[in-house]
Amino acid sequence: MKALITGASSGIGADMARVLVDEGYEVILVARRKTRLEKLAKELGDRARIIVKDISSTYNCMELYNDLKKENIDILINNAGFGIFGEFSDTNIDKELDMIDLNIKALHTLTKLFLKDFKRKDRGYILNVASSAGFLSGPLMASYYATKNYVVSLSLAIYEELRRDNSNVSISVLCPGPVNTEFNKIARVHFSIKGMESMDVAKYAIKKMFDEKLIIIPGLKMKLGIFLIRFVPRKLLLKISYKIQNGKRS
Repeated sequence: MKALITGASSGIGADMARVLVDEGYEVILVARRKTRLEKLAKELGDRARIIVKDISSTYNCMELYNDLKKENIDILINNAGFGIFGEFSDTNIDKELDMIDLNIKALHTLTKLFLKDFKRKDRGYILNVASSAGFLSGPLMASYYATKNYVVSLSLAIYEELRRDNSNVSISVLCPGPVNTEFNKIARVHFSIKGMESMDVAKYAIKKMFDEKLIIIPGLKMKLGIFLIRFVPRKLLLKISYKIQNGKRS
């Protein structure tokens, strides 16, 4: 089997590539940072292939699909994304729109294009990487949380469509809490609670993807937290969320 992984130059994406290669899969790794990709490919050996591309461009997403549509991709992992911290009125709109292009438009485009192929051959796995943020509103990270809400909502809707079609195509959405990756540095935040290790999240995510688990939440504490938020009044939840986000200030 062959997997396409976006945002594969570091963090969860790179570790999911390591897990899949260890299990005997071929991987196609996509990211902007050529040096990082080359280093990872050298580590992984001849089962890894790299494509240096900025998929925040819809044109580049279409080009990526057209280059790979005859490759018989079995697994699509939409992992590329980043976050922005700050009050909505103060954050840079150009950076926010870049984030929306990557976190939403790229994931949407690749999911749609590869899903059509998967449905035609009636097999394949799609793993969309969201966040525990996908179940909340996030004061001080409003745009980022909104993008992850989109990823969760889209993935759940596609799941139901596939289920009603009796399709053998599987879609899952990964919703981790804090993970020790470069995300913190890029978003200019630090987590006030201990993050999970990226490799632990990657191993769990891949296992649950193959188990065809719809919503994948690593860690017992995070599972419990997401379960409990449904019982908290919305305005109180916003206050709690603000306090948590405010504690991340670098």
